[in-house]
Amino acid sequence: MVGVCNQCGLPQDLCVCETIAREQQKITVMIEKRKFGKKYTVIRGIKKEANVGEIVKKLKSKFACGGTAKDGKIELQGDHKARIKAILVELGFPEETIEIK
Repeated sequence: MVGVCNQCGLPQDLCVCETIAREQQKITVMIEKRKFGKKYTVIRGIKKEANVGEIVKKLKSKFACGGTAKDGKIELQGDHKARIKAILVELGFPEETIEIK
């Protein structure tokens, strides 16, 4: 027996909560310089309903870098500003909601 989603009431395999959460977010991507001149790509605005852990795992795999999700933001080691928008669109986020600074 398949479980039922607590938010939308649909069976887990038909649940649309994650898709709706991805469409309603305003995502900001910026580069931060840290110790010793190291650069980090910081992604803000992705809410927990969008399964942040899985998104971080896919981004780290695509960019072949380390990273983490903490305090409501995703941090990736290195400067990935040039390719991040295309990858986020591929993961299901609308292009018009992604802002790169």
